Amino acid sequence: MSELQFNRHRRLRQTENMRALVRETHLRKEDLIYPLFVVEGENIRRLVPSMPDVYHISLDNLQAEMDEIVSLGIKSIILFGVPAEKDEVGSQAYHDHGIVQQATRFVKERYPEIVVVADTCLCQYTSHGHCGIVEGGKILNDPTLDLLAKTAVSQAEAGADIIAPSNMMDGFVAAIRHGLDEAGFTDVPIMSYAVKYSSSFYGPFRDAAHSTPQFGDRRTYQMDPANRLEALREAQSDIEEGADFLIVKPALSYLDIMRDVKDRFNAPVVAYNVSGEYSMVKAAAQNGWIDEKGIVMEKLVSMKRAGADLIVTYHAKDAARWLSES
Repeated sequence: MSELQFNRHRRLRQTENMRALVRETHLRKEDLIYPLFVVEGENIRRLVPSMPDVYHISLDNLQAEMDEIVSLGIKSIILFGVPAEKDEVGSQAYHDHGIVQQATRFVKERYPEIVVVADTCLCQYTSHGHCGIVEGGKILNDPTLDLLAKTAVSQAEAGADIIAPSNMMDGFVAAIRHGLDEAGFTDVPIMSYAVKYSSSFYGPFRDAAHSTPQFGDRRTYQMDPANRLEALREAQSDIEEGADFLIVKPALSYLDIMRDVKDRFNAPVVAYNVSGEYSMVKAAAQNGWIDEKGIVMEKLVSMKRAGADLIVTYHAKDAARWLSES
């Protein structure tokens, strides 16, 4: 043995403080964006059946929720709206008094330091559940762009700090950037869902947002999970059209794509740790099969290691608590 020559990598793993000293990837509270589902009505704090610890919240209960978020040190939220009424063109998405617009005003008036990201899509607001205008069973791309730009402007007028379009129509970033600039919101950035796959991991979200398509699916506009190079083309287009952030969604099964995007583009990359990824962990933890804290923190760190600068996650409140304990 005395003649063997090899490297002593374990020297840097001897104690917790030594491991912390050489740790390459760090997760901070500031990296987390917490999703909120706001609904019309009163005195509503209703559990989403497929997402433990995630709730539909009416405006009159939003202050208590925001107080908790602020107390945990979370700096950013993303708002999803669940309207009382839907129609063919999703008009509640761009109404001045739409639920996201009301919630945005509520938060910015009371918690001006919180960064409010507005999800900009039509699927929660359309009676057919698709992300665009439908004609003859086909989702129309170009007519949808006008409504997306209109939605983005109404959200910016309500005080949203960031517009996050998630619809995957071609040209959606260009249309929204033009609409925002024309309305005087040149300083409002776009956090584009640049790389959004047609994923089975979205199931619980559709339960939460009441956005399941009434016919067909979204594979004509969301990406094929088998494709890698297509993601780079999508991200390139969004950068050229004016995107300020690039979202990769889902996160966990697409860490390779996240690294590709981070290596290729000089823009902040956002991982969306989606509902299915969240609910699987919660279900396993409730059955005592896994160490929830260990799994969640390892999962979030893996997204940072893969290149994410920020993470949208339903685990944000738990993660913030655990970060405070460390």
